[in-house]
Amino acid sequence: DVYRVLRMTNLTPYMYVLKTEDDMIVGTSPEMLVRIKDERVETRPIAGTRPRGVTADTDAALEADLMQDEKERAEHVMLVDLGRNDLGRVCEFGSVRCDTYMNVERYSHVMHIVSNVSGKLRKNKDFFDAFLSCLPAGTLSGAPKLRAMEIIAELEEESRGIYGGAIGYLGFNGNMDSCITIRTIIFREGRAYVQAGAGVVWDSVPEMEYEETINKAKALLLAIRMTEEMFGSEGGAEGQEGNVNESVLTKAAEGSAVGYAASYTSVMPANWDYYIGTEERAASIPVAEGRNLG
Repeated sequence: DVYRVLRMTNLTPYMYVLKTEDDMIVGTSPEMLVRIKDERVETRPIAGTRPRGVTADTDAALEADLMQDEKERAEHVMLVDLGRNDLGRVCEFGSVRCDTYMNVERYSHVMHIVSNVSGKLRKNKDFFDAFLSCLPAGTLSGAPKLRAMEIIAELEEESRGIYGGAIGYLGFNGNMDSCITIRTIIFREGRAYVQAGAGVVWDSVPEMEYEETINKAKALLLAIRMTEEMFGSEGGAEGQEGNVNESVLTKAAEGSAVGYAASYTSVMPANWDYYIGTEERAASIPVAEGRNLG
């Protein structure tokens, strides 16, 4: 039922329902991890987020603010460069390119900056190599990737579980498609678990990063609430009309309506100010050592 509601309220490129021995996984991910079709490898880094506006004018203003934000642009440039590096390990030399750059994509509760990177798969590589080269996604870990993961392991007290992993398919013809497991709900023993995150960089404002996690979780929490009201025993007149009180939704996002709403981070370079301002320079320089936030 939650999946059906999500198909009505938050359509994304990747939507899935998976049943395991213990859990039910329902997801509506906007972000590709890696795709291969006819030996062409693609990845689509998403970095840079704003909430949706209530009106067309406020929505346009939020997009303009997002595209003019130097921090968001610099973060996106760095993660596009990381995506190029990931594909470069499995693609023919000189074939990796950025097909689309810094487009804004809109979803029900947020908008994102999105780019597309692709290359031609080497003859001695297959979809397993491409998958392992891109996992975990730089947008869910940071740069440099190995050091970022070490810092995350030091800082985060709980395992992320499937959050930030991947779901997809592998074809017998060598093609594959996979997405990052974000905007995903885990149902376990009668409870729903929602996880959301934001990228933490040198000049991040903690309150804004926290608000970003709330905005990302809203579509999932709304779907849970609508499902309870439409199909559950607690539905009332408000549920029949399909309306959800925003203050109730925000309270749910802070953890009271589901098992938990966990927040996660990705870690970006120490010399972050070097990336600010000149995108061409930021895209061409080596990635710096990660800063130990602890």
